[in-house]
Formats: sequence, C-alpha cells, structure tokens
Amino acid sequence: MYKFMATLDGVLIGLMVVLNGILASKTGNTQSLVIIHGVGFLGSIVLLIGSRTRLKSIKGLPYYLFTAGALGIFTVLFNNISFLKLGATLTLCLNLLGQLFASMIIDHFGLLGQQINKVNFLKLLGVAIMTLGIIAMILI
Repeated sequence: MYKFMATLDGVLIGLMVVLNGILASKTGNTQSLVIIHGVGFLGSIVLLIGSRTRLKSIKGLPYYLFTAGALGIFTVLFNNISFLKLGATLTLCLNLLGQLFASMIIDHFGLLGQQINKVNFLKLLGVAIMTLGIIAMILI
C-alpha cells in the first residue's frame, strides 16, 4: 500500500509541476505562489476539519521543523521557473536526482533524527545509472 501511495505521489507531483508552471506563465511567479499555497492552505483546513483530528501542541518542537513551509515555497518557485525553460520531463528528472542525493545523505548519516540506512553499492549504481540517463537527456 505504501509503495503504491509513493508511486501515486510521484504521478501527482508530475501533474502538479505542470499545472503550477502553466499557472505561473499566466499569472507570474509571485502571484502563482500565493494562489497555489492559498488553495493548499484552504484544502488543508478542510481536511483538518473533516478528519475531526484534535490539534497537537507545537510547543517544544524544534524550530527547524517549521522551515518545511518555506522550503515548499522555494520548491514551487524553482519548479515554476525551471518548467518554463526545461519542460516537465527534464524539470522532474533533475528534481528526482536532487531528491535522491539529498535523501541518500540523510539516510546514510541519519540526519535530522532519521534512522540510519547506509548507502550500498547497488543504491549508488542505481543513482549512477539514473544520473547518466539524465545527462543523456540534457545533451540530446
């Protein structure tokens, strides 16, 4: 179930990058960020109310956890800018490559309090093959 959800998430991200990029081309980067995150905020409120979940205290949480929202803004902004120049496929391939490198470092060293999952030869080989494929896409 989780692998299916992760795959579906990839499909949704692909669709989201295209829709966000089109919106940015019509409204501009700054206005599109406000629209995208405003709609996301409203949708989150609806989900929160609909789930009848009790809010948990955020008191005592590490401050760095709150940077995720800012990272989301820059992620959408950089995707919108890249999409207009590179198209959806190359933008998403380069996104995936960056995510792979970052997640491998986080996993390998157990950064941000995560469980350590050491990088092995097969993981490195898989990333190397993907990197070569992306380089081929850039050069062709």
